[in-house]
Amino acid sequence: MSNPLPLTDSKRLPWIDSARGFAILGIFLVNLASFHGPYFLYGNGQNYWGLGDPGIIQMLLDIFFQASFYSLFSFLFGFGMYMIYDNLSAKQVESPRKWMVRRLIILLIIGAIHAFVIWYGDILITYALVGLLLLLFLTRKNITLWVWFACLLVIPVLMLTGLLFLTSLVADTSSLANTAAINQALQHYGEGSITAIWQQNATDWFYSNNVLNFFMITCNLLPIFLLGVLFGRNRWLHDITAHRKILQRWWVGSLFVFAVCKAGPYLIGNPFWLQMVQDTLGGTGSAIFYLLTITLWYNKAVKLFRWLGYVGKMALSNYLLQSVLGVLLFYSYGLGLYDTLTPFQTILVGLIIYPIQVLVSFWWLRYYQRGPIEWLWRSLIYQKKLSNKRAL
Repeated sequence: MSNPLPLTDSKRLPWIDSARGFAILGIFLVNLASFHGPYFLYGNGQNYWGLGDPGIIQMLLDIFFQASFYSLFSFLFGFGMYMIYDNLSAKQVESPRKWMVRRLIILLIIGAIHAFVIWYGDILITYALVGLLLLLFLTRKNITLWVWFACLLVIPVLMLTGLLFLTSLVADTSSLANTAAINQALQHYGEGSITAIWQQNATDWFYSNNVLNFFMITCNLLPIFLLGVLFGRNRWLHDITAHRKILQRWWVGSLFVFAVCKAGPYLIGNPFWLQMVQDTLGGTGSAIFYLLTITLWYNKAVKLFRWLGYVGKMALSNYLLQSVLGVLLFYSYGLGLYDTLTPFQTILVGLIIYPIQVLVSFWWLRYYQRGPIEWLWRSLIYQKKLSNKRAL
């Protein structure tokens, strides 16, 4: 049996790194609304900056960004999980699942620190827990994965959408905001001490990750993970030329789902009961569309996509850095901008910070092989201090 080793740069797929870097941008632009105020979590589901009528920026964010980029990141997580497992198996590493479990447990610990010390909106805990479920599928037949993918993605969405539609017929769904929770978050994040902020972090995390929500999140993430596994197993993203036709078919299909499920609801007033269709079906469609657009066009715009790839190569470090910067900008122990910016100003913050992340990532990767958190993660997985400096 051979010893497992991380993938070298020569084995990486540059369009995957670029897609991951693009996902980090989209995730940040959506997360900024949550850093800025409590309405994303406790509001009416229609406006992330208050309880009034949503504006054009809210609509654009909802159509092109909300649920699209965490879905893209989820696909890449599943794709990456399979490639790592396949790499371990090809090298005849003893107990590949043991290494995968260790990897996920360490990610869970990183996520817990992120969620309860920095920002409640952490996704790493969920990825780690759902990732453990994914391990049950890595050796299953393709048809099994396709059936689970379709059933988990579609059935819960249709059931909940139907339930919300029936509810809308007999109840007022326009005033779903939790005003008490909003006021408490405004006080703690906007004016409170660091202890009060940590307490609010815990409150918000448990609120957004209750049993029902976690079940729905699992039904959302696991099928996207499975789709990533299927793409990895069929190696459709490894040789673009050989698989161009099937990738083009997926591109057209995903664009159709993107347009119908993401933008379509706005043609009938964007009713609240279609939110799951938008986020789950539309989010998955838009994620695949973005991924395949980058993949199919990569060789025609290498210079542009290469810059995104620098961020993607150290995506975990950049994701956590965005959280640190977000709370320092908006919470009371930082600049205290909580609930003070307009939607345009909030998004502008992201459009200023992200190019800086691109440049910092470029500089870092000139001297180091991986981002600092990626290096720490891998060192803990392999239980030794891995070399990270590049030979200059």
